[in-house]
Amino acid sequence: MKNRTLTTRNLVVLLGATALIVVAVRGVLPLMASEVKSNVASPILMHEGETIVIPAESALRETLKTAVIEQSDIAVPFSLPASVEADPARLARILPPTTGRIVTLQKRLGDDVKAGDVLFEVESSDLAQAISDDRKAQAALALTRRSLERQRSLDQANISARRDLEQAQSDFEQADSEAARSRARVAALGGARAAGNGSNSARLAVRSPVSGQVIELNAAVGSFWNDATASVMTVADLSSVYVTASAQEKDLARVRAGQDAEVALDAYPGQTLQAKVRSVAPVLDPDTRTVKVRILAANKDERLKPGMFAQVTLRDRAHAGMLMPMSAVVQTGFANRVFVEVAPWKFEARKVSLGAQVGSDVEVIGGLTSGARVVVKDGVLLND
Repeated sequence: MKNRTLTTRNLVVLLGATALIVVAVRGVLPLMASEVKSNVASPILMHEGETIVIPAESALRETLKTAVIEQSDIAVPFSLPASVEADPARLARILPPTTGRIVTLQKRLGDDVKAGDVLFEVESSDLAQAISDDRKAQAALALTRRSLERQRSLDQANISARRDLEQAQSDFEQADSEAARSRARVAALGGARAAGNGSNSARLAVRSPVSGQVIELNAAVGSFWNDATASVMTVADLSSVYVTASAQEKDLARVRAGQDAEVALDAYPGQTLQAKVRSVAPVLDPDTRTVKVRILAANKDERLKPGMFAQVTLRDRAHAGMLMPMSAVVQTGFANRVFVEVAPWKFEARKVSLGAQVGSDVEVIGGLTSGARVVVKDGVLLND
């Protein structure tokens, strides 16, 4: 009897405990379900067929940026290697007109020179011989002139024969021709001043034909100069120089005289010079298969030194096209895609064909129409 009572009490206790557990579970389950539901994040994007939809609560709405792609005039830039050269019209390689010994140097490397300044003097036996021949020719001319005048007087008085007058006339003309030849020879050697002053000096003063600076010197005082084809010094006016670019055959249709040019020099990073194309060479260099494109640049401060390397950027003729930021392009395998907004916060991927890059933009040559709105920032987040 006692055992049955214990069993009944135990059963009551067990049933009570079970009831408490059921009540507890029924109270906790809704709370857990609510917690699980709150921990499930909203989707950042959804797919409706080929269309990508950005829900209203998606964080992508804060990061995605779109822009309308419109048609405009595009001038595609292209670059050519170049170097700085002295203007040939402002550069003179000074060659003495005759051989001889250099006795003085009036100008040295880096010296400023004005047109007509004496650069150096050469003591030349050829000049001495030319001056001597000129003196003889002038004396012979004076003698034949007096003889001709005398024969004319005698002929007017009918004293001398006509043949004597004709002979005097011939002698004078020959002497005059020889005097002109000898004087021209002296002038060609640069000794006209000495001959005109009656000097017998064999010194030849070589003068500069242009103003500028001495940029090259190849002789010293006392040296004998016997090469008539080599320059003693070079004088150049560097107030304006040429930036000469080399254009390949494929670029010939894109270069022209008068074209705007932007010159970037290796010596001055981050600085550019605006200029214009002066000329395009009419012939192709057979060795390099390139054409010289010459750009005349002002150089008053002489920052541009002949021999410097440079990069010239030219722009092709403008044409109608569409530009979009490079940031809009998402590469998938070998294809370039952009995401086009077809409805508010609904996007579709489009394959596009790209052309030349213009700064931070790129030309679109296929796959888009003017007026399309594309994702230009964080479009890669849609590429799932």
